[in-house]
Amino acid sequence: MERATQYELQLAGRMSRLGTETAFEVLSKARALERQGKKIIHLEIGEPDFNTPENVVEAGVDALRKGWTHYGPSAGLPELRQAIADYVSRTRGVKVSSDEVVVVPGGKPIIFFTILSLIDEGDEVIYPNPGFPIYESMIRYVGGGAVPIRLREERDFSLDVNELASLISDRTKLIIINSPQNPTGGVLARRDIEQIARVIGDRNITVLSDEIYSRLLFDGFEHFSIMSVPGMQERTILLDGFSKTYAMTGWRMGYGVMRADLATHITRLMTNSNSCTASFTQVAGIEALRGDQSSVDRMRDEFQRRRDVFVVGLNKIKGFSCRMPKGAFYVFPNISETGWKSKPLADALLEQAGIAALSGTSFGEFGEGYLRFSVANSLENLEEALVRLDRWTKNNV
Repeated sequence: MERATQYELQLAGRMSRLGTETAFEVLSKARALERQGKKIIHLEIGEPDFNTPENVVEAGVDALRKGWTHYGPSAGLPELRQAIADYVSRTRGVKVSSDEVVVVPGGKPIIFFTILSLIDEGDEVIYPNPGFPIYESMIRYVGGGAVPIRLREERDFSLDVNELASLISDRTKLIIINSPQNPTGGVLARRDIEQIARVIGDRNITVLSDEIYSRLLFDGFEHFSIMSVPGMQERTILLDGFSKTYAMTGWRMGYGVMRADLATHITRLMTNSNSCTASFTQVAGIEALRGDQSSVDRMRDEFQRRRDVFVVGLNKIKGFSCRMPKGAFYVFPNISETGWKSKPLADALLEQAGIAALSGTSFGEFGEGYLRFSVANSLENLEEALVRLDRWTKNNV
């Protein structure tokens, strides 16, 4: 029962600029419906439905037993930072040292800390739209100018470099790119990345490159980072982590790779907010990076199999049209021909068909006309979702 109070809550004005991540709101609604006895197929939440690899779990359990339960350095355990530096050096083809690595509890702190440390009121940040909603939320929270670059379906949701060039101004301080991309599954090819670097030229503009899905690429696509482009490493902050690659969402562990002087400031933000990332999870992270990688390959292959089935099925349903995503574990169908707006359609599918999906507008204004489905669910449930969706559209579209 809510307790009565005589004092009005006086929030700071900046709280009115803070957004949210709709996936957790939809998950809460879906859980409430399940408590009423309804069978819901969860295609809303962005996390692998696989267990954390056994070797990683064992490393975490062993770390707990050995006493890795105390504070560690704010920037992360030296052993993990070195493992990350080695991994990034190998996969991005650049020389990275451990003092350029900051380990944080999840990927979001790198977004938050980057924007807090670099963006003053009035500075502009170019970010993808539709895109991960926390980008825009954090830009607005600190008083920055949020400048969306539209990701268009006809380009397979890769950004238009000419449009990017037209958006860069004297106030542009940061450009955010994300590949493979949430929510569309779009991928920036090496050619795209190199063109982005050419457009930036010698300007003192930092790039936050969100590469959290870099190991989840399909159809032979290979990941390429803007950090790998000559002249861009010192102006790039690479965001990556363990949640998506190793099914470790609940372990809360991500990292940023950046120039060492910036890493010092990001570490101060860690000290002031979280103190440090849990030590035993970091020990498990070392095993994740250095141990057997076969589980990552199996998970990627299974996501590709599910993607294939679900996209083919969606394209047979009245009013739905879906491109084949090249990465991550999302599909982003166009629903314009249904005659429904995105949010009402997502709500109706949850309440009437028992399918939890997200409105495209959860990812920005340019997400109108789309829905996001996660294929991080069993093939059996995905096929059942297609049956329910087809039945619902025949009666409502």
